Amino acid sequence: MSPGTPAGKFSILIAEDDADDRELLKAAFDEHDFDHNVKFVENGEELICYLKRKGAYADELQHPLPQIILMDLNMPKKDGREALKEIKTDHYLKSIPVIILTTSTEEKDVLNSYELGVNSFIIKPVTFRQLVTFTQTLWRYWFEFVALPNVQTLP
Repeated sequence: MSPGTPAGKFSILIAEDDADDRELLKAAFDEHDFDHNVKFVENGEELICYLKRKGAYADELQHPLPQIILMDLNMPKKDGREALKEIKTDHYLKSIPVIILTTSTEEKDVLNSYELGVNSFIIKPVTFRQLVTFTQTLWRYWFEFVALPNVQTLP
C-alpha cells in the first residue's frame, strides 16, 4: 500500500460516458479481493465538479478525493482533454495522477495528452479478461509500488 492510501482502501475516480464501459470497469475491479472505492462520473464537467466538491459532490465523506483518476478522452459537455488541462493547471488538483483510458490510437491524442500532463495513456482493453488483467496491473503499480500524495491533505 502506498503512503497516500488511507486505511488500506484505494480510491479511483473514473470519468466515462459509456454506461456499458462503466459496468465492465466496475465488474473488472470487483473481480479482485483488494479493498477499493471506485466512483464514476459521466463526463468531464461532472469530473471537475466532483474534484472541486461542487453541487452534488460537496460532501467530502460521500465523495472523497481519489488517489488516481481514470478518464476517457471523448466525453460530452467537457471532453477529457479539457478536463485534463483544468486538472493539471489547478494548484490543488495537479498532484493527483491522471490516466487516460481510451479507444483512441491517434498519435496526436497520445502526444497532446502527455503535453497536458497525463501520467499514462492506455488503450482500452478489448476483452473482459484483458480488462480484469488491466485493473490488477493498475492496482499493483499505483497502489503497491508508487508513493502517492495524500490527497486529503493537499493544500
